[in-house]
Amino acid sequence: MIQLLFCILLYRIFIQVVKQEAQNNPITVSVSTELGKVSRNCTEFGWSEPFPHYIDACLYEEGNSSHPDMYYVSVKALYTVGYSTSLVSLTTAMVILCRFRKLHCTRNFIHMNLFVSFILRAISVFIKDGVLYAKEDSEHCFIHTLECRAVMIFFHYCVLSNYFWLFIEGLYLFTLLVETFFPEKRYFYWYIIIGWGTPTVCVTIWAVLRLHFDDIGCWDMNDNAAIWWVIKGPVLASIMINFVLFIGIIIILVQKLQSPDIGGNESSIYLRLARSTLLLIPLFGIHYTVFAFSPENVSKRERLVFELGLGSFQGFVVAVLYCFLNGEVQSEIKRKWRSWTVNRYFAVDLKHRHPSLASSGVNGGTQLSILSKSSSQIRMSSLQAETPAT
Repeated sequence: MIQLLFCILLYRIFIQVVKQEAQNNPITVSVSTELGKVSRNCTEFGWSEPFPHYIDACLYEEGNSSHPDMYYVSVKALYTVGYSTSLVSLTTAMVILCRFRKLHCTRNFIHMNLFVSFILRAISVFIKDGVLYAKEDSEHCFIHTLECRAVMIFFHYCVLSNYFWLFIEGLYLFTLLVETFFPEKRYFYWYIIIGWGTPTVCVTIWAVLRLHFDDIGCWDMNDNAAIWWVIKGPVLASIMINFVLFIGIIIILVQKLQSPDIGGNESSIYLRLARSTLLLIPLFGIHYTVFAFSPENVSKRERLVFELGLGSFQGFVVAVLYCFLNGEVQSEIKRKWRSWTVNRYFAVDLKHRHPSLASSGVNGGTQLSILSKSSSQIRMSSLQAETPAT
């Protein structure tokens, strides 16, 4: 009997020791990726909640404010407004440039391709936000669907194409100032190949490398620096070359404005130079050089505001400066407006003068053609009458 009580006592002591050990040293199950580490503990009350939070695992910086998400919500709202404004203005500019035949030239064709690249960039941003951030609490860094990866490939292609067409705009303007005669149409085909073909090659190489060597999540995080340079390298190269072209164009403008043929005092020369420089900045994308060569983890919040917030309005500024405020475009719109007003006036006037013709189903254009033909016949008959017989 004493031995049985002793065994029961030892068993209960053993159970208490096991429970105490489980509480002090819980079993941990971890999910480890290159993005971070998510863990769950097995306790006497069951599995604990995953920790750290997926936001921390995705390497987000939330800050110390009482509302940490409001900063990113504000940035998202800012660039959504910016890209929406750019999308509407660029679409309107494309319609104007496509509508009027007199505006069809190599310079405007390059502008139109640049507008298309801005439009695609805005659309890709909206699609990416819709897929990755459809739900505020979605664990987007663990999404690895084919749809999500296809969206990221399309997004990088649109961004890269936009940078390359900015580079082509700078290259074309620099060539116009440097060379007196050059075949624009032959160069235009090369511009098409560079603007749309080079991003296709770069994005294809990047997608193949991600699939074989860094196939993690939705491909929206770029922790593998070697693979990310396939996209980042061409972007930095286009920004750097555009900056050099920008400096070269400013030097050429200074020389041209200071020539005696231009005339004007010193203040007007500098005013025209400043105006030309401000017009060239959005076309060349020079503002991207502010954070272009700094590490991505440095001034991350400022970079988001500058590149996403302010950069989203770049398409709107380009459309306003190079379409809506373009003198050639404005004169063509005024000419079409005057032509439409005159035709409408004559149509209304003829309808009042000849109600029988208007009621017979003959439109204003037909009436104008009939009147012009009859007047020309009268004029020819009068000329024949005045001409002496030989």
